[in-house]
Amino acid sequence: MTQRALLLVDLQNDFCAGGALAVAGGDATVDTANTLIAWCKTRGEAVVASQDWHPANHGSFASQHQVEPFTQGELDGLTQTFWPDHCIQQSEGAELHPLLNQKAIDAVFHKGENPRIDSYSAFFDNGHRQKTALDAWLRHHEISELIVMGLATDYCVKYTVLDALKLGYRVSVITDGCRGVNITPQDSALAFMEMSTAGATLYTLADWEETQA
Repeated sequence: MTQRALLLVDLQNDFCAGGALAVAGGDATVDTANTLIAWCKTRGEAVVASQDWHPANHGSFASQHQVEPFTQGELDGLTQTFWPDHCIQQSEGAELHPLLNQKAIDAVFHKGENPRIDSYSAFFDNGHRQKTALDAWLRHHEISELIVMGLATDYCVKYTVLDALKLGYRVSVITDGCRGVNITPQDSALAFMEMSTAGATLYTLADWEETQA
């Protein structure tokens, strides 16, 4: 039997209402996450989460460059969007959403700790120079299939899914469990198209529950 895990991407306070980098509708993903957590736990499947975990001087922060948030630039040789300060280590904004069923999460993996490079993917930094511990954990537990959802569709979810596919995982994305930054209005729709083209299967939560029962 294929070993499967639910991967919750960055369901953190700073990406939800009132947060430093709030994503429209971000809070709405938590109910979907809790439904999927319960679904997986009844089947003995693992639940893991990623967590943006930036030092206060992270190079992706607009404040470090005296520019306006969402300005485009370059960081360590890579194209970079400069963000509002967010998900700073040990801050309330970096904590997982309080309504998320955190007790059911088997492991949490930090990303974005190196101040010199951003890390959208839960597997690698943006330059693929360093891996997080996520892939090793999944392989140790013989997991080959992932259900992915979280924040934000057009950045951390997209790059997590693309990296998972490149690493050989079978990936299903729960679309109504994701919300996007949408600096331009079509960014989330384009991200879903890119994930699908790369090999991910897209489901709504209702479709998933109906087809996977």
